[in-house]
Amino acid sequence: MLDQNEKQSDVLREDLQVPSRSASILSVDEHAERRLVRKIDTRILPILCLLYLFAYLDRTNLGNARLQGLPQDTLHGDPTGKKFDWVNSAFFFSYILVQVPATILAKLFRPRIWIGCMAIGWGISSTLMATAFDFSGLMVARIALGTFEAGFGPGIPVYMLSVQALYYTKEELGLRMAYWFGFAAVAGAFGGLIAFGIQNAHLAISNWRLLFIVEGIPAILLGLVCIWFLPDRPDEPSWHFTEDERNLSIARMNRYSTKEGTRSVNKHHIKEAFKDWKIYVGGVIYFGLNNALASISAFLPTILKTFGFTNADAQLLTVAPYACATVVIVILSWLSDRLQTRGLVVASSCTIAAIGYILLLTVVSNVHVRYFAVFCITSGTYTSIGLVIAWFAHNLASETKRATGVPMFMAIGQCGSILGSHIYPSTQGPKYIKGFAGKSIQFLGMQRAYRLSSILRPSIHSRTVSYRLENRRRDKIFGKPISGEQINTSENADKAPAFRYLP
Repeated sequence: MLDQNEKQSDVLREDLQVPSRSASILSVDEHAERRLVRKIDTRILPILCLLYLFAYLDRTNLGNARLQGLPQDTLHGDPTGKKFDWVNSAFFFSYILVQVPATILAKLFRPRIWIGCMAIGWGISSTLMATAFDFSGLMVARIALGTFEAGFGPGIPVYMLSVQALYYTKEELGLRMAYWFGFAAVAGAFGGLIAFGIQNAHLAISNWRLLFIVEGIPAILLGLVCIWFLPDRPDEPSWHFTEDERNLSIARMNRYSTKEGTRSVNKHHIKEAFKDWKIYVGGVIYFGLNNALASISAFLPTILKTFGFTNADAQLLTVAPYACATVVIVILSWLSDRLQTRGLVVASSCTIAAIGYILLLTVVSNVHVRYFAVFCITSGTYTSIGLVIAWFAHNLASETKRATGVPMFMAIGQCGSILGSHIYPSTQGPKYIKGFAGKSIQFLGMQRAYRLSSILRPSIHSRTVSYRLENRRRDKIFGKPISGEQINTSENADKAPAFRYLP
C-alpha cells in the first residue's frame, strides 16, 4: 500500500515538473508588457463592451417597450401580465439550451468570425421584433434572439481567459470582465435615455417598434466591425500586433498554463466538466443572481412607476441606478483583483443588494429611501454577477473545460432568469411584497453560501474540498508554485498539482 502511494506521488510530482527555469520563466520588459496590455485593451475592450451593450439592450428592452404600448398592440392589453412574462422568458429557453454546444463549437472557429456572426444574428432578431403583431410573433423573435446571444455571452469569458491568459492574466482579468459586464449596467442607463427620447417621438410608427429598430440595427453593424477588427488568438498571425508584440503576448499566455492547441477540443476535459461538482454549485449560485438580474432588468421601469412617476419619468429615472452600478462594479472588481479573492467581495455585494430589497419591502411611503434602495439593488446584483463569471472561468483552468463548464453553470443560472421573469406579476402591484421578500431572503442566503464556500469542506462522493483548503493541501504536498512558472494543465486541467484556485 505504501509503495503504491509513493508511486502515485512520484507521478504527480512528474506532472508538476516544468522545463528549466530559463525556459519557463520568460524575461520580459515590464514597460513593454504594460504598453502591450494597453494596446490589447484598445483593440479588444471597446468592441466587446459595445457588443455587450447592445446585446443587453436587445435582451432587456422589453421593460421599456411595455410602457410604450407593446401589450396593448400585440397582447390584447394583457391585464394579468402573464403573456408579457412569457415573452420575456422565451429568450432564456433557447439561451439555456444552446449555450453549451455553441461555446464548444466556437472553439473550432476564429473568435472574430464567430462573435461577429452571433452579433449580426441577434441584431436581426431584435430588429424583426418591430414587425411582430401578436404573441406568437414576439415569441419566435425572442427565441431567435436567445439562440444567437447564447453563442456570444458565455464565449467572452472563454475568449478572454482561454489559455489561463489568452490575452489577460488572472491579476488583470477581474477588472477587464468588470469593464465588459459593466456595460450591462450601462445598457440599463443608456436604454432608459433612448426610451425617454423615443417616448417623446411623434411618428407614424409605434414607439415600441421604433425602440426595437433603433436598438437592433447597431448590433448588426458592430458584428461587421467585429469580423474585420477584433483580434484572434495571440498565437495566430494578425495585423493587429507586431511580431515582437505577438511573442510577448504568447510569453504572457504561457506564464501560467500550457495551451491545448489552436481550434482543438479535449474530449476528456468535456467529461471532467460534467463530473465536476463545483460547476453545479456555481450554477446554483448563478441561478439566484440571474433570478434577481432578470427581474430588475425587466421590471425596474414598472417598479419606479409605482413610486408615483409618469411613464416617461420612470424611464428616465432608471439611468442613475444603472450608472451607479457601473461605477461600483469597476471599483469592487479592481479591489478583487488587488486582493486576489472573489468570494469575500461577492458576499459583500450580495449584502448590498439584500439591503436594497429590505428597504423596498419595509419602507412604503418615503420615495427617496425607496429610490436609494434601487441603487443598492442594481449595484449589488451587477457586481456579483460580473465577479462570479470571472471567478469560475479562471478556476476551470483548461480551454476545453472552460468552454464546457462556463456555459454549463451559466445555463443552470439562466433558469433563474425564467423564474425572474415571473417575480412581479401585475396582480401583485404596486407593493410586490412577495417579490421583494423573496429577493431579500435570496441575497442574504447567497451571502451566507459564499462564506461557506470559502471556509467549509463539503463532502460529495468520497472527498471534495473547497478552493482554499485544496490550495493549502497542494502547497503542503508539492510546495508553493514559483510565480511565473509554466503550469501543465493540458492533461489534468484544474487538478494539475501546480494549479492554484482563486478563492
